[in-house]
Amino acid sequence: MRDRTCLAIVLAAGEGTRMRSSRPKVLHAVAGRTLLGHVLAAVRAAGGARAAVVVGPGREDAAADARGALPDAEIFVQAERRGTAHAVLAAKAAIARGADEVLVIFGDTPLISADTLGKLRRAIAEGAAVAVLGFRPKDPKGYGRLVTDGDTLLSIVEEADASSEQLSIGLCNGGLMALAGPTALSVLERIGCDNRKREYYLTDAVGIARGMNLRAVALEVTEDEVSGINTKAQLAAAESVMQQRLRQAAMDSGVTLVAPETVHLSVDTKFGQDVTVEPYVVFGPGVTIEDGATIRSFSHLQGAQVGRNAIVGPYARLRPGAKLEADVHIGNFVEVKEATIETGAKANHLTYIGDARVGAGANVGAGTITCNYDGAAKHRTDIGAGAFIGSNSSLVAPVTVGDGAYVGSGSVITENVPSGALALGRGRQVVKEGWAQRLQSLKSLVNKKA
Repeated sequence: MRDRTCLAIVLAAGEGTRMRSSRPKVLHAVAGRTLLGHVLAAVRAAGGARAAVVVGPGREDAAADARGALPDAEIFVQAERRGTAHAVLAAKAAIARGADEVLVIFGDTPLISADTLGKLRRAIAEGAAVAVLGFRPKDPKGYGRLVTDGDTLLSIVEEADASSEQLSIGLCNGGLMALAGPTALSVLERIGCDNRKREYYLTDAVGIARGMNLRAVALEVTEDEVSGINTKAQLAAAESVMQQRLRQAAMDSGVTLVAPETVHLSVDTKFGQDVTVEPYVVFGPGVTIEDGATIRSFSHLQGAQVGRNAIVGPYARLRPGAKLEADVHIGNFVEVKEATIETGAKANHLTYIGDARVGAGANVGAGTITCNYDGAAKHRTDIGAGAFIGSNSSLVAPVTVGDGAYVGSGSVITENVPSGALALGRGRQVVKEGWAQRLQSLKSLVNKKA
């Protein structure tokens, strides 16, 4: 396969009408990545040298997503919705440039694997002109049937046109197809629209190829790999399958998931060795967890880096830009955003740290917040190494607390605190002796008069 060229045509022109959404269905997400992004990731991993993505008119959003996943992807527009073969031929210019294999993949099949795309390529490399993926659903109702003789594919029969004998066939059409590059255009351009809908169906490629004395084959895969997404229920089902795959891969790599079925991962979540994840943790996109870290229950992480042997949670939130260095403790109901927490620093309770640096070994007390937003712009707070921030303090940015400085509990800090200093920013306590007794006497007098 190393010396062979491949063109992957990804059909992404479907709308989101059955999803009850204004967003095109290929831009809905599974495990933090769009459906289209999953397909293009599989194409990249399978070694497809070129990719052509067919989108609907005016769908620059889908085109932009495709370019984000594969910057070199060519974008073609299917101006009219006239069937799957018509959509493939929207990329005719890309096919005409030549390739050994042409893969046709639907942009709403996020569970397709690079291995399966590789099998399609090998089938073409071994002499087939057309290779089709088939699967065996528990209930084949509604699916076209693959009529085979061994691995030779004789025809694809739609359910409405199938005989009773053909309806008993369990192998159904998965939709994804590979064509031999040298004959791909001659097969596709022979497909007509002599059917009830007057559309050009890709499935007709099998009969046309056989009529040209070319070989067609069927490859069997699991139903998950070819499942298309048309409804929110199907989207949720795909999410479930993807989560199972990601959890298994994490555990196979040595991650301890205490209750794996409760942990939600993203496709790009990265784990080091000896990581422990307690129940009910959500990893959004862009999270890296280094060796020996522990993520405790009910924490939510996104766009964050957690250093070696750090402890996060329970009930912690790490937002994009959070960077925890080694041995950091971020405790319950602590939120960190766009901030670096340096080695050994701690914020164990009820704290917000945003747009900040917390120096090595510093301690941030309960109820502390960095006041980073003035209503118009964000400002930074810098807390030095070994500093101690007393509970219930507000640090009004931009402000610096020097190395080893102390901030007294309940303070509002608006000016820089020098290293080693103590800063107090609160009203002086006033004690009025006997005040409570006088209040009680006054209440008693009022009650008697009433």
